[in-house]
Amino acid sequence: MGMMTGGGGSGGGRRGGRSRGLNSEINVTPFVDVMLVLLIVFMITAPLLATGVDVTLPSAKARPLPSSPDDVLALTIKEDGTMFLQNEEITLQELQPRLRAIIEAGEYNNSIYVRGDTVVQLGLIAEVFSQIQAAGFNRAAIVTDPNAE
Repeated sequence: MGMMTGGGGSGGGRRGGRSRGLNSEINVTPFVDVMLVLLIVFMITAPLLATGVDVTLPSAKARPLPSSPDDVLALTIKEDGTMFLQNEEITLQELQPRLRAIIEAGEYNNSIYVRGDTVVQLGLIAEVFSQIQAAGFNRAAIVTDPNAE
């Protein structure tokens, strides 16, 4: 029934009576936190980077296109008629030779998406599709905005 002073027992002053060695485990919580922040940043910025030229797409209720955007060529036509092939400005006269060179290089799967502003003249769209067909592309589609009212 005596009282002990100095930490109680043979533990050397530590709680539980045992001395602990170095902790050799890696704490992954900060790593997971950083990865989640990066994931959120990329999820927010990825849709913004997918389309380089800003145009107002026409609205239509259509089923989604089957191919993934990575293996499909994108041609964008702005309201003033300027065209961009994969975010690089191009003229109507340069379009067909460039498309033929792309097909010969085998870079894409002979599919092209045409993103045209709502005010682009139908005659220009028809000429673009004529150039696309003459270059040898098998599949061409007009991209619309399914969310527009």
